[in-house]
Amino acid sequence: MSVSIKDIARISGVSTATVSRALSDPERVSEKARKAVMEAVQTHGYRVNSHARSLRRQRADAVLAVVPHLGNPFFSTILSGVEFELQQAGVDLLVADSRASDRGGRSVFAHLHASRVDGLICLDGNLPACAQQELSQPDVAERVVFACEWMPDANFPSVRSDNRAGGRLAVEHLLELGHRDFVFMAGPRENILTAERLAGVQEAMVKAGLSLPDDRIKGQDFTLEEGFAAAEWLAALSPRPTAVVCASDQIAIGLMAGLAQQGLSVPNDVSVVGFDDIAIAAYANPSLTTIRQDRIGLGRSAARMLLARIDGTAPEHKGLCTLPVTLMKRASTGAVPA
Repeated sequence: MSVSIKDIARISGVSTATVSRALSDPERVSEKARKAVMEAVQTHGYRVNSHARSLRRQRADAVLAVVPHLGNPFFSTILSGVEFELQQAGVDLLVADSRASDRGGRSVFAHLHASRVDGLICLDGNLPACAQQELSQPDVAERVVFACEWMPDANFPSVRSDNRAGGRLAVEHLLELGHRDFVFMAGPRENILTAERLAGVQEAMVKAGLSLPDDRIKGQDFTLEEGFAAAEWLAALSPRPTAVVCASDQIAIGLMAGLAQQGLSVPNDVSVVGFDDIAIAAYANPSLTTIRQDRIGLGRSAARMLLARIDGTAPEHKGLCTLPVTLMKRASTGAVPA
């Protein structure tokens, strides 16, 4: 037999309004009343009717997260951080792929327009112009937060890693090991993460009195395949660079596999640094030196920022949150070859 909110109120000796507040806003209820309500709830297995609560509050109690590629494991950790924060607030998470080709003419943001979700966390900074226009509509823009990636020409709130600092850390580590001849393996050239990481690499090299010629910048995707394919090109360079900074761990791991096929040793012939610190980075052969992003932190911070905007409690001046990155020193980097 199901237990109603009236039953919980009668058992705990309080009003139904007090039960409701104890469950939705416990700080407004005395400790004695809150304890009585929670004991009754746990004993009798009461469950909140979230649909009815949403109707009363005129909220969907759901958030949509949009990612550029659902098959990429990089995003799953960020999404787990988002979901953790949303669960604490009693909000559900929906996930969609911004690059899916067949939607029957429906926008990926249809849930937002139809008020089936309260807000949007977007992990894709390369949305087409039509999508940017959708998000810029007055009734939508105030409920959007970007995480990890962002659109540099738009003014949406954003949570991101310090990508430039990551590029600088990678070069500074290699400089300490004696390296002076570098290659940068890029992701998509139009991607903001590629641009920021490359800028950090260039800043550190200029500070050291070095330069990175255009012909030492290679690649156009963040994938394993991109790194593997670049190994033959790198092995043929003369003089051959002794160090490679990669815009992602997947590029770096693919590159190391390709270099092994070319008969080159990492790090004895070439040192390799990745970016992201995905789970497999520590277990690659050799283990990958990389720049760690706090992906759980990205997700949690983005969720907190969005919830504050939905509730109307977000400070107007706090539209940007930048999280620090960390250099993870492993076996893929070593002293410059003699």
